[in-house]
Amino acid sequence: MTLNPFTITIPESVLLDLRQRLNNVRWPDELPGVSWDYGSNLDYLKELVRYWATEFDWRAQERKLNTFQQFKSQVEGLNIHFIYEKGKGPNPLPILITHGWPSTFYEMHKIIPLLSDPASYGGDPSDAFDVVAPSLPGFGFSDSAPRPGMDVAKVSGMWNQLMTLNLGYKQYGAHGGDLGAGVTSWLGKNHSDNLIAIHLTSVTRPLPYLGEGSRPLSKAEQSLIDKRLKWNREEGGYSHIQGTKPQTLSYGLNDSPVGLAAWIVEKYRAWSDCGGDVERKFTKDELLTNITIYWVTQTIGSSVRMYLENQDNPWELGKEDQVPTPVGIAVFPAEISVPPREWAERSYKVSRWTEMDRGGHFAALEEPDLLVEDIRDFYRSYR
Repeated sequence: MTLNPFTITIPESVLLDLRQRLNNVRWPDELPGVSWDYGSNLDYLKELVRYWATEFDWRAQERKLNTFQQFKSQVEGLNIHFIYEKGKGPNPLPILITHGWPSTFYEMHKIIPLLSDPASYGGDPSDAFDVVAPSLPGFGFSDSAPRPGMDVAKVSGMWNQLMTLNLGYKQYGAHGGDLGAGVTSWLGKNHSDNLIAIHLTSVTRPLPYLGEGSRPLSKAEQSLIDKRLKWNREEGGYSHIQGTKPQTLSYGLNDSPVGLAAWIVEKYRAWSDCGGDVERKFTKDELLTNITIYWVTQTIGSSVRMYLENQDNPWELGKEDQVPTPVGIAVFPAEISVPPREWAERSYKVSRWTEMDRGGHFAALEEPDLLVEDIRDFYRSYR
């Protein structure tokens, strides 16, 4: 299939409209002293929006993103956007890296050069990868699905086509977190002949078999289940609405950049290892580049639809069933769900398990060096 070079060029009229909307925001009230307890904090959001309207330079971010080799290519009728950086080393290993929500391909921009050109960053050129970093369907610059059914299992088949038919790789590695971990796990399940090994930072899909004849839950596993139930009660409201009525949500988020920013930035604060100060881990420019990609592409609605598609097609393993592809798992302490190894081993053939001392859900953006070191170490034995 044809690879069409792609350059990000957002019309000035879109940026002008954005600034006008930011300047005309109608702010809600906020109860005194609640900080972030009720959701995105009003004072913080006012400052972020002020910066977005008066100091944030999208064109500068656009230029940075356009230093990467970007393409679009047809996959099952959809025009899929991806970064494709060839490795600089004696025998680069191809790797597909998939983002999640509320990220975009932008989350991967720090790890791409570290993976593709390790020698330029003090590493060994023999660790080089050919890096493919696509935008999920309905995210950023990729086309949206024209009909229901675009869940992580469907995406995994598209990604295997992208890697094998469009790019010509017979075998490759894959990495992902959040939704990207679901896609990567399905790759390991359904396309193990093409997958050398997979690397994950999230262990939420599939749900392992826990029925008759399964090993009794350990104390750590029961604690994980209890913590997940507590988290769903206290933090899972976003997932419930995205998984049930995403269209209703999309009207507000697609029309109001301030509403969009509030919906996304609260997750970057809650799911990262920032100690309550989101800018301890992410700059305003990083937060706003990701948010602006959603805004200028009008893909927040199509992105949240994937939650409904995944809930309509849950993945539960049967007895004696596992993902057959070898897996390496990097566990970051501030991740939404931090599983014990024995839980992961119910679903996966775990060949590497690394417990990090810092970092959270957005590992590629938050702790790129730690993540890349683990990916390099894991794949050395598969080269």
